[in-house]
Amino acid sequence: MAVLLIVEDDIATNEAICEYMQSAGHTTFSAFDGEQGLKIVKERPIDLVVLDIMLPKITGLEVLKELRVKSQIPVLMLTALDDESIQASSFDEEADDYITKPFSMLLLGKRVTALLRRSGKTSELHQIQFGDITIDFGGYTASGKNGQIDLTPKEIDLLKLLVEHKGLVLTRSQILDELWGYDYPIIERTIDTYIKNLRKKLNLDRIITVKGVGYKYEESL
Repeated sequence: MAVLLIVEDDIATNEAICEYMQSAGHTTFSAFDGEQGLKIVKERPIDLVVLDIMLPKITGLEVLKELRVKSQIPVLMLTALDDESIQASSFDEEADDYITKPFSMLLLGKRVTALLRRSGKTSELHQIQFGDITIDFGGYTASGKNGQIDLTPKEIDLLKLLVEHKGLVLTRSQILDELWGYDYPIIERTIDTYIKNLRKKLNLDRIITVKGVGYKYEESL
């Protein structure tokens, strides 16, 4: 996992991002203004910076400009400004990506994972094993000691999503948005059917139901 610096002056938002990223296995450092963010980057080995644009003392764009003088560390910009000119300025200063507030933690996590993968700090999950069962996420196949297991592509995508966020509870709404898109005509309870099928076909007890919330994957029970 990676070392992340979260530069965000809103304490609640900073803490929420850190908590989520730590749950995903990352180490996090917090900064609450631009000067503090630059100081931490100079003192510690950081793999990726999550950087708010509107910061005290030094703005996020100024921090980014300063970083790019000596470093190509991946930087994901946060902004509450739905303004094309601000977004364009981020890329002019060589930001790697941006996300507009308010945002879901799941989406932020996916953006962070993509940037880390692109920079060589993490690798994509290609397969996983449960005892005698092997799931090949790239090839969309599953096999066990008795041969091929009939999993649908969406079942495999769902399992991969849960594994990539192990230990984190994903709501049905988050799963639907990630795998089907925001406006796909499908009801949330359909996720329950997919989970039931995965458990039955793989004899899998690692997908945990969190009543009233959603589902999570636990590696060892």
